[in-house]
Amino acid sequence: MSLLAAVPTPEPAPERVPVHVAIIMDGNRRWARARGLPTAAGHRQGAQAVRRAVEGCARRGIRYLTLFAFSSENWRRPQAEIGELMRLLRFYLEREVDALDENRVRLRVIGERSRIDPDIVRLIEQAEARTRHHERMDLVIALDYGGRQEILRAVRTIARMARERLVEPEEIDEKIFSRALYAADIPDPDLLIRTSGEQRISNFLLWQLAYTELVFLPIGWPDFDEQHLDAAIAEYARRERRYGARPG
Repeated sequence: MSLLAAVPTPEPAPERVPVHVAIIMDGNRRWARARGLPTAAGHRQGAQAVRRAVEGCARRGIRYLTLFAFSSENWRRPQAEIGELMRLLRFYLEREVDALDENRVRLRVIGERSRIDPDIVRLIEQAEARTRHHERMDLVIALDYGGRQEILRAVRTIARMARERLVEPEEIDEKIFSRALYAADIPDPDLLIRTSGEQRISNFLLWQLAYTELVFLPIGWPDFDEQHLDAAIAEYARRERRYGARPG
């Protein structure tokens, strides 16, 4: 469902604010092209939107925020664009971790790290270690991440457990499978927001999004602000979550 950000929305009751929000940050390139700007300008403005999203979620008491920053398929993009994205990631890890630390936000990164430059991996590890004990909000960055790849990784983990007789095949259930996923201690998203007007999940959190409410915003990610966040939360609050059961 697409929302028009200009429509004013009532503030939801605290109990209707989602615990976990996931965002597919889409539309940087189209935003730049529409303004006659280079792709890099869209990504730089998108980085500013990341800060607005993190600050807005923290202010609203959202406990977990997961951002889809770089997919496993994004390696197919032009090398110049990948280089710009990695430069922005370095900048974020070098410049924003102080603010995360001061505001008691824990940073966690999920996805593969073997293709990421070693200096970036070191920055990630340092940031994760520095913020590990914070409990105001968990900021989860999906980097070199793919939902199918995560599921295959979990299957391999459980297969090794079965081979080593740590679990019997008939014992494998959703709980055991979920524990083999990235960030297994984090609850599934309550709300998924995708910008750019596209209405698909693009290999993001395929297992975890089974009962997530989906909201699609017709804006490029660089334009995302707290008004858009409030509109998405208000739409979420209007919905009845039944998890496959009949309406009450």
